[in-house]
Formats: sequence, C-alpha cells, structure tokens
Amino acid sequence: MKILIVDDEPQILDIVEAYLTTKNYQIFRALNGTDAMDKFEVVKPNLIILDLMLPDISGTIICQNIRKLSNVPIIMLTAKSTENDILQGLQVGADDYVVKPFSPKELVARVETVLRRSGSSTVQQDKWSFNKGDLIIYPSNKQVLKTQQEVVLTHTEFELLTLLASSPKQIFSREQLLETVKGFEFEVLDRIIDSHIKNLRQKIEDNTRRPYFILTVYGMGYRFGGEKDESYN
Repeated sequence: MKILIVDDEPQILDIVEAYLTTKNYQIFRALNGTDAMDKFEVVKPNLIILDLMLPDISGTIICQNIRKLSNVPIIMLTAKSTENDILQGLQVGADDYVVKPFSPKELVARVETVLRRSGSSTVQQDKWSFNKGDLIIYPSNKQVLKTQQEVVLTHTEFELLTLLASSPKQIFSREQLLETVKGFEFEVLDRIIDSHIKNLRQKIEDNTRRPYFILTVYGMGYRFGGEKDESYN
C-alpha cells in the first residue's frame, strides 16, 4: 500500500512516516501542494494524508483537484478544528479529519480504518440498476453510472449510497449511517452525515431541491427512493 503524506512541517512528516513504516506501508512525502500533485500523478497512492494549510496551494484546493481525477481516500490533517472547518473538509471530498496536535497511533488507526472501509463494499452483488438504467451501481468494483456517465464518488459517499440502495424504501437513521462513516469522532456527527448526503445528491440527482434517489424522512433519517429494474441482481 502506497501512502502520500503532504505537510509543510518536516518533523510531522518524519513522525507520521516512522509510524506508518512499521505497518509496512510505502511512504511518499510532499512539503507543498505543487509537489503533492506531481507525486499524486506519478505514485498513484492508495491513500493521502493531506494538511489543509500549505505554503503554495491550500489543501482544500488540492483535495478538490484530486477529486476531479480519483476517489482515493483522503485524510485531512490540520490545526483547524471548528465545526465549519470540519464540514468544509468533508464537503470538498475528505474521507476523515484528524486535528493537530494528534496521536500518531490514532492516525495509524484512522488510516487502517479508511483503507479497510475502502477495500470492501457493503454488499457484493454485481450490478444494481434503477429507473431504467438512469442510475447503475457496481458494488464489487465501486463504480456508479448516472445516465451512462461515470460519477466519481468518495469512498464514504459510495458506502452511504450502497447502504441505502441495498434496501430500497427502508429508512436509515443517522446513527445507522454513522456506522458506515466510521472514524469521525466529533460532536457534529449529524451534520457530517448531512454534508455527505448533500455531496452525494449533487452528483446523482437531476434536481437537488427535489431529490428522487436520496430522500429525507424528517425526524427519522434517509431512505432510497429509486425503483429497481428487472435486471437488478
């Protein structure tokens, strides 16, 4: 497994690399955003640990640029810890968020959790088709098509979508959905789920103000509203 660590503090790079190397990960380092994007394209890492505050390009912009190209798991590593900071990181596509100062052992645990979550889908059917092929999900290879065009989802978004779509019409509480988004330990957990749902709707709904696939059940949670096609496996 290849991990790219992006931080402008060499001491933090040294500490994180030392702990992850003991777990047999192959580590690549970048001190700024430009170097991070260059290494991302060459290395094609399995996971990225990304500082939000870099000297040239912000981690937010880097995350947005990477999300246009890949759904590689991204863990934000930053000194910013307000509710808005956390939600901003999630809204641009982060899979997890670790606040400085941090425990290196906790960071390693977060890395392993995110990698484990991204390596296995909730259910293993080959193809799920909804609304005459308007939305197609391939759980085994983590691919989603909307009107025959591939949609790039983060691992967290994909896990939420497959959980909801695995049981159409069933209402899932935020607590149940949080079981899918393991790794977040903040007081704003409800808003974190809402933020992921908002991002997911922007990618698969024709009209986010009148969503069809991801429906809100007020006071209870969310449910999937798509109609299964006969070819649904």
